[in-house]
Amino acid sequence: MEFLNPTEVLNKLELKDDMVAADFGSGSGGWVLPLAGKLSEGKVYAIDVLPEPISVLKSRMKSEKIFNIQTIRSDIESKKGSTLALSSLDLVLMTNLLFQVNDKKGVLEEGKRVLREGGKVLVVDWKPAASKGPEQRVSPDEVKEIAKELDLKLEKEFEAGSYHYALLFSK
Repeated sequence: MEFLNPTEVLNKLELKDDMVAADFGSGSGGWVLPLAGKLSEGKVYAIDVLPEPISVLKSRMKSEKIFNIQTIRSDIESKKGSTLALSSLDLVLMTNLLFQVNDKKGVLEEGKRVLREGGKVLVVDWKPAASKGPEQRVSPDEVKEIAKELDLKLEKEFEAGSYHYALLFSK
């Protein structure tokens, strides 16, 4: 096992190259860039509240000639925070995100709102017992409980490297 490898985790999903996806809390693109490569005919929205990571991502997109990513600066914790249309996505990524938000249910609710019927939410976060990582964490059981309240179905649960777990839910 190793540290988190976005490409390996994404390989465990059934992705089609024309999907439309969003990365909530995209940062500077650690997940967005590999995802955009897999969705070559699709579109990826990179959403982050901070301007610096979005600026870094835009530079990386330009230098790597990636044209299917649209950046959005927005707070996904606010109501309709992704700014995306209702039922417009096939996939929402929430990687290393839930441990740092106050309103976990609200963020998952926003993920569900923007998903089409049958769309998926991938949550990847720090294992509670991992020896590395932030102090604040969210357990897989807590995420599953919130998802259940929102009628999201758990499709798959797997390890995402030595320090992270992955949960895949469908709408």
